[in-house]
Amino acid sequence: MAGLAATNQAEHEGSSVSDNSAAKLKGKDLEAQQVAGAMSDSDSGEVGRQIELEAENSIKYRTCSWQKTAALLFSEYICLAIMSFPWSYSVLGLVPGLILTVFIAAVVLYTSLIIWRFCLRHPHIRDVCDIGQHLFWGSRIAWYLTAVMFLLNNTFIQGLHCLVGAEYLNTISGHGACTIIFSLVTAIISLICSIPRTFSALSRVATISAFATFVSVMLAVIFSAIEDHPAGYSPADGDPIVRAIPAPGTSFVSAMNAFLNISYTFIGQITLPSFIAEMKEPKDFWKSVTAVTIAEIIVFSLVGSIVYAYTGNQYITAPAFGSIGDDVYKKVAFSFMVPTIIFLGVLYASVSARFIFFRIFEGTRHKGNHTFVGWASWIGILAGLWILAFIIAEVIPFFSDLLSIMSSLFDSFFGFIFWGVAYLRMRREDHGPDFYKKRGFRGWAGAIINVGLIGIGLYFLGPGTYASIESVIQNYKTGTVGSPFTCADNGL
Repeated sequence: MAGLAATNQAEHEGSSVSDNSAAKLKGKDLEAQQVAGAMSDSDSGEVGRQIELEAENSIKYRTCSWQKTAALLFSEYICLAIMSFPWSYSVLGLVPGLILTVFIAAVVLYTSLIIWRFCLRHPHIRDVCDIGQHLFWGSRIAWYLTAVMFLLNNTFIQGLHCLVGAEYLNTISGHGACTIIFSLVTAIISLICSIPRTFSALSRVATISAFATFVSVMLAVIFSAIEDHPAGYSPADGDPIVRAIPAPGTSFVSAMNAFLNISYTFIGQITLPSFIAEMKEPKDFWKSVTAVTIAEIIVFSLVGSIVYAYTGNQYITAPAFGSIGDDVYKKVAFSFMVPTIIFLGVLYASVSARFIFFRIFEGTRHKGNHTFVGWASWIGILAGLWILAFIIAEVIPFFSDLLSIMSSLFDSFFGFIFWGVAYLRMRREDHGPDFYKKRGFRGWAGAIINVGLIGIGLYFLGPGTYASIESVIQNYKTGTVGSPFTCADNGL
């Protein structure tokens, strides 16, 4: 957190330029323009100027093509959380589960395109914190609050991957060491892998990570299908029961947590401004996000429904690797998830470290060159983030509830509220405060949809947070989860 108070003249100049650009754009309807050419900062020459400023630097940031950006997005979304979908479907029922999967995917694609358009209008924006300040009338308070949520969100995700790393090592080794040690080992390995300073360098590893994850979930599907019975099967409990709708007596808390698990897997808009800020051609970002969304819907729906069909309500676990009865099958499928267990935490650590590092060293030679101070600071920031992530993993040592807590606290803003406000601000800049009247049906539809997005975000924040915390309390009372900083086995 050490760099949050460090502000600089470049930020104020970027905000001023963005505001001036917005004023000049007033009265223009971006939606009437072709998607590929909509007010691109590269068309305006801004990206070219930024690339020229980096020309003499030994470390260059504006280097990502849309294909490399797609690889980063694939690695972010095609992740271990896919294996929580069977559990979510078991709680919600298969039909509502699949409907919510498609609905959330469509909402995330829509809001991602809003982010893209907003970043094209304001090419000096570097991350979601700059957007938070701009959306709320240049308020520095909004910037600081967004920064705190931004860093906490990313660090919680790092903590989740420390937890899952410990689960994997316990599963493979048969609890060969204290779980705290395994979590610490995961954090140290992830710290080392976080050291590259550009997304372009990370994109190569991202491709491997996404492919390995795809293999892992496909193996889980195949192994679940070919087994005679899932793990934990007993004649008393019977064959797997698959329900099209929620089982009678399903509580609000469990249903909300299942919905939040689905939402968490899709909602990753918090990183998008950072990715766009390192693209050579930001106007091509829509290609990356559209390709990834289509792949998400197909993979998540198939994996969730097929594994649930062979596991049923009685034998499902989260993640679903624990439902595979054959120990060898389980270990093989889970092992292919290792690149993602490491890389996704690395990706979010890199986004956070970049946010802090840029604000400390903006305008200095340490930002874009190989200096001792620059590298020592970069590694020090990463070390601090991973220490905090390790502590989070030990305090909240359970998978599904940790996903739900993150989704309710942070996805409410970064998945919905911010982007509903961004749309309304852009339309107001274009057409004035009565834009919804001037644009006819399209204006009313856009206003209603985006006010609805804000409402969904508030629902996540209020009832969603309540359900997440209540679930944690209930699990501690029933003793179904481990205690903080425990050596107990958390293997699948």
